[in-house]
Amino acid sequence: MRTVSIPFRRPARHIPALIGVVALVLLCVVAVTALTAQIAGDRGIAPVASSSDIDVSGIEVNTTGSSAEEARTNGWKEAQRRAWQELGGPAVSDDRLDSLVAAIVVEEENIGPRRYIARLGVIFDRQRAGALLGSTASSTRSAPMLTLPVLISGGTQTMFEVRNRWQWAWAQYQFGSSAIDYVRPSGAGGESLLLTYGQTGRRSRAWWNNILDQFGAADVLVPIAKLHREYPGGPVEGRFTARYGPDNRYLDEFTLRADNAAELPAMLDRAVARFDDIYSEALAAGRLRPDPTLTLDNVEISPALRALLDEARRTEAAERAATEDPAAGEAGTTGDPTPQPTATAAAAASYVVQVATPDAASFDNALSLLRGTPGVSGVAVNSTAMGGTSVLRVTYAGELPALAAALRSRGWAVNEGSNALGISR
Repeated sequence: MRTVSIPFRRPARHIPALIGVVALVLLCVVAVTALTAQIAGDRGIAPVASSSDIDVSGIEVNTTGSSAEEARTNGWKEAQRRAWQELGGPAVSDDRLDSLVAAIVVEEENIGPRRYIARLGVIFDRQRAGALLGSTASSTRSAPMLTLPVLISGGTQTMFEVRNRWQWAWAQYQFGSSAIDYVRPSGAGGESLLLTYGQTGRRSRAWWNNILDQFGAADVLVPIAKLHREYPGGPVEGRFTARYGPDNRYLDEFTLRADNAAELPAMLDRAVARFDDIYSEALAAGRLRPDPTLTLDNVEISPALRALLDEARRTEAAERAATEDPAAGEAGTTGDPTPQPTATAAAAASYVVQVATPDAASFDNALSLLRGTPGVSGVAVNSTAMGGTSVLRVTYAGELPALAAALRSRGWAVNEGSNALGISR
């Protein structure tokens, strides 16, 4: 009987390394697939080209005729007359009116054997109709404004992540005769990752400047639509809020209602027109102007708008100076060449203080603590950056090292710079 010995072999040492390589490759494949899924698919909606023609929409007609074609022709002629009256045009014949119309837009229509019920839009050629209406060109337009329509529905905030009816309404609306120069992204490709609802809450000017430079815009508009459905397929109530600027400033709001889901598109189209009125009125009132803290080096705007922006910067600088040192502002208005000797005012100086503000609570806490520091007579906010570094201007009765020592005594970690401090907790 022979004994056969089987040699023992240790597992190859390269097998664990091979398993790790395979896992890493699978992880990379999954990551690439996930990233592709976020930017691929039917996401973008290309905006229509804006025309300077005069557009009148939402005209409802109900006409009859001996045939369907005659009823439709009568409906179109009635829409032309009513649109011309809405514009306040003078009395002209139907043949003359036909020569002024560039196109009829069918928004909704129902055609019967002898009846025509429709909602139409009429577009008049501006070159031919402008002289009769008393104007050949629109008023001065705004600087280019990046438009970010936000839809809030079902507790979810979306912008360009998926196609939605609010995005479509802004892309398809005709803004040729508007006083606002809307820059409307399509949301295709990487725009769905860059332009999200979270971006509207950012305060970093550097981040905003990068985005605005990419789209050739001077500032940002944020029209928000918040929809509430009473039940599936039932009435829809929309609350619309107009905001603008990198600080998400409030302008106005309104409410509209659709009786059912089929009327929702028409309601959103009316909302876009209302937003255009709000932004145009704010522009005329001087409330809608490019933020002076944003750079406009890569934006082409008219010299008149440049002058208006420079004036806004000078006005804000003067208001900030008056707020920081009201005694100096009063002395400048009296015209007295001999200022009154005031020891505190003479010793007071203004310093830039950069403070780390990871959240809103830390920002509020920093303001209250700085204002409560002995010797501090005023704190002005230059820029706010939640999750970053906010910039404040502190008026202090003393020199910069003394201010740094006072802040250290209150528990701050202080870094001194050239006429500036950086503080954090």
